[in-house]
Amino acid sequence: MRPESFEFFQTLIEAPSPSGYEQPAAAVFRDYLAPIADEVATDVMGSVHALLKGSSDGPSVMLAGHIDEIGFMVTYITDDGYCAFAPIGGHDPQILPGMRVDVHTKDGVLRGVLGRLPIHLLEDEDRKAVVKMHKMFIDLGMSGEDVKAKVRIGDPVTYGVGLETFGDGMAVSRAFDDKMGAYICAEALRLVKEAGGAAGDLVAAGTVQEEIGLRGGTTSAYSQDPVVGIAVEVTHATDYLDVDKRKFGEVKCGGGPVLSRGANINPKVLDLLIEAAEAEGIPYQIEGAPRGTGTDANAIQLSRGGKAAALVSVALRYMHTPTEVLCLEDVENTAKLLAAFVRRLEPGTDFTP
Repeated sequence: MRPESFEFFQTLIEAPSPSGYEQPAAAVFRDYLAPIADEVATDVMGSVHALLKGSSDGPSVMLAGHIDEIGFMVTYITDDGYCAFAPIGGHDPQILPGMRVDVHTKDGVLRGVLGRLPIHLLEDEDRKAVVKMHKMFIDLGMSGEDVKAKVRIGDPVTYGVGLETFGDGMAVSRAFDDKMGAYICAEALRLVKEAGGAAGDLVAAGTVQEEIGLRGGTTSAYSQDPVVGIAVEVTHATDYLDVDKRKFGEVKCGGGPVLSRGANINPKVLDLLIEAAEAEGIPYQIEGAPRGTGTDANAIQLSRGGKAAALVSVALRYMHTPTEVLCLEDVENTAKLLAAFVRRLEPGTDFTP
């Protein structure tokens, strides 16, 4: 990655943005694209749309990556200052005890710890059970009076970790799902602009509230009304221990962009993505999707009278944990593929199956 792009990537990933609280990530997305796009606007939902105008009447394209992440919300504060919390999006309760978190208040960030009874104090039957989330709490290391003065019910909480690189071109962070996808949409728009533009309008969309029901993807697909809509997401890598490839298929970190194929995907768009990858020498992988994909591609496909939808993903290990892992080369190649796809689209392209 060029240094400017990596700085944007890291800043976007680390910006706190649980579903419904995406404003910090939206600001990073807007600021990066403002000098590149022809127009940048934020809708009432909070989704950001950056428009690069086409040179003729080619088919319009929306690339959508959601800028929300999983997190938590403060729901109750005890007189002693311990905070009860509820999940925003899906979490694995087994990994939570002892985790460091950040509580985002109106006056700044407070570091906290997810507490529970230590194993020494648990009854025998409780040692064998997965702890229930409502039995945990956030310890902010302050008195009840101080906590209640600083923290409000509804304040969002994120895992207290950021992005690091490690190994051979790998990166680890919370919230690659899916601010990585939003980054790719922005980079694809930049690459199209630097290559001379495209025949049709291109929108890079940072959508909101995907983790709680594809909400921003639904409204963005309706308002932007593209001919082609591509969701840019993460998908489960199956290249590590205990993953059954007979059940989940074969998807590798470092294997290139993952193209979904199935009912949620327009076959013409898929063919053109494959043609672009092969013409540009970009490695790619195919993932079967026999039903709705559970991504913004669902919402895009069903918008208005139907859209030519597709899903392009990056292989991710350990999804919905504080230590999501991906290959940075996959991220770069996905942006290059999408830029090539957009630039190759010609006026009059028919996406009817």
